[in-house]
Amino acid sequence: MKKFKHFLGILLSGELLFTLSACGQSASPQSQAPAQNQESISAENSAEISPSEDSNPETAADAIKGKTLVVYYSATGSTKEVAGYIANTVGGDIFEIAPVEPYISGDLDWTDDTSRVNQEHDDPSLRTVELVSNTVDNWDSYDTVFIGYPIWWGIAAWPIDSFVTANDFTDKTVIPFCTSTSSEFGESGQLLADMSGTGVWSDGQRFPSNASEKNVTDWVNGLGL
Repeated sequence: MKKFKHFLGILLSGELLFTLSACGQSASPQSQAPAQNQESISAENSAEISPSEDSNPETAADAIKGKTLVVYYSATGSTKEVAGYIANTVGGDIFEIAPVEPYISGDLDWTDDTSRVNQEHDDPSLRTVELVSNTVDNWDSYDTVFIGYPIWWGIAAWPIDSFVTANDFTDKTVIPFCTSTSSEFGESGQLLADMSGTGVWSDGQRFPSNASEKNVTDWVNGLGL
């Protein structure tokens, strides 16, 4: 009987060791699971808060600051050149005001009493100039609008009027600029502001017909946009 109890004790001890060993092996993978899950969760969280591949810090900044548009009418090319300098400096978009019936060189001859500009000057009812388009895509996305034009008889060339009256400048900063051989800026900007009745119109700037890029760039940089 004593031998049988001794043998039974050895047998039970062996089974206990086997059970403990088996439990220890099965517990090990389970104990690693939280660490693996935590790593997966961290990766998911990281993906959520990291910038997407399509994100662009400059685009985001521009969205906050607002976009800039340079609108211009150019009769001989001088205003177009200044508009290009401005757009390059501010990284803005450009919209050209184009009459349905373009002004040719003879139309612009102010020394000819029968020329188109002379007739329109003498008869204000003729100054309503139909434009190819006065609608700008995504107009509401622009916070700042430069408006450029040549000076005709001390005021803005009237093709610009059709664009100004056709658009709502509410909540926009409007910065006029002009080109001329000898005429000053005068009240041209204020007259456009009155015509518009909307927007915050800044003081304008006059450039000579052969304005240098540096002079234009220096002016734009000095605006603090």
